[in-house]
Amino acid sequence: MTTTAQRTYNPGKGVGEPVGIAILGHGTVGREVVRLMHEYSEDFTQRIGGPLELKGVAVSDKEKHRGTLAEDLLTDDAMSLIERDDVDLVVEVIGGIDYPRKLVLAALKAGKSVITANKALVAAHAAELSEAADAANVDLYFEAAVAAAIPVVGPLRRSLAGDQIESVSGIVNGTTNFILDAMDSTGANYDDMLAEATALGYAEADPTADVEGYDAASKAAILASLAFHTRVTADDVYCEGITNITSQDIEAAKKAGYTIKLLAICEKLTDAEGKKSISARVHPTLIPREHPLASVSKSFNAIFVEAEAAGRLMFYGNGAGGNPTASAVLGDIVGAARNKVHGGRAPGDSTYANLPIADFGEVPTRYHIDMEVIDRTGVLAEIASRFSAEGISLRTVRQEEAGENARLIVVTHTALESDLARTVSQLQESEIVKSVNSVIRLEGE
Repeated sequence: MTTTAQRTYNPGKGVGEPVGIAILGHGTVGREVVRLMHEYSEDFTQRIGGPLELKGVAVSDKEKHRGTLAEDLLTDDAMSLIERDDVDLVVEVIGGIDYPRKLVLAALKAGKSVITANKALVAAHAAELSEAADAANVDLYFEAAVAAAIPVVGPLRRSLAGDQIESVSGIVNGTTNFILDAMDSTGANYDDMLAEATALGYAEADPTADVEGYDAASKAAILASLAFHTRVTADDVYCEGITNITSQDIEAAKKAGYTIKLLAICEKLTDAEGKKSISARVHPTLIPREHPLASVSKSFNAIFVEAEAAGRLMFYGNGAGGNPTASAVLGDIVGAARNKVHGGRAPGDSTYANLPIADFGEVPTRYHIDMEVIDRTGVLAEIASRFSAEGISLRTVRQEEAGENARLIVVTHTALESDLARTVSQLQESEIVKSVNSVIRLEGE
């Protein structure tokens, strides 16, 4: 019978010993990983203490042209490749959830360390994968699952492990940032900018995961789990996409001194009784134009961390693409391979805090509300009284002409999401409000 002490002891293969690599997938990222492994093989040997040896690449179609990749390295039997005795590390760059989960679990249970770039898999099954890695005393790395080349998983796991993180927020989806940035700089509408993003290759043929916020929600779940030592899944993340953002919203934001970004916001909350909880949310957000995240342009990503001792930190760079993602994957390969050669393991999953997930209605935020109202005396006072009845104070109210009616743009002070949402619902039913054109949350002040 294997004891806990025996499971945690890992002496390593020894300096000079090769580390066998199996790669599952040979798409945009997989190709770059293979290319860079070959191109910088001597450097990797020096960094690791032993050579990396590619043992095989699992693909769905062996007949498809694979460039200079030797045919004898190709297999359409991923499970057999994983089970080979000469494979030490398995790199998963397939995408999806169910099939990769089966393969990754099999690799971990077989004693192979795993590197994955699959944010959906990690966000959905982190607990199961981490338990399998712990049981087999192997590594599970996933730096590339969040913001590609931007190093944020490692810093949260290691560099900031001695600090108390209060919040992690950021732009973690390049497609939506490209669209919103282009709308802001050109005045174009959403549909036109989505079409351009697709033509340039920033958006997939089916952009749903990006524009509806699901991709960012998976990354938010990973960030919240790491930052707050609490298990958070994608299902725990409030998610709202950018499909309803109009050029009028962008223009109104600019006039008020803001820009609109799709943000992932992960916070540690403390209620009036001192009880702590976790909030993770993704939604379009107004931020002041002087905020560091406001200057993140095109398809770039940035993650903003606020910690008790370290203060405010920002990680910025390419958050998607073959080369940036391959860079993060190779960084994980080097780390896991070093452990195979020299012994030891990387920091594993930490969920000791086990904080509850806050109800979204209990999250404090602010609203920017654009509505059309009847243009008559007393309307402003009545609108203000609706907010006041819910205990919500108004920071600014701006009125513009809108034909026979008036356009009101209201910015609130901080209040609970449930109170703000209830007030908007009441306004939508009011006879003095012709329409509520948009409701966008505001952060960063």
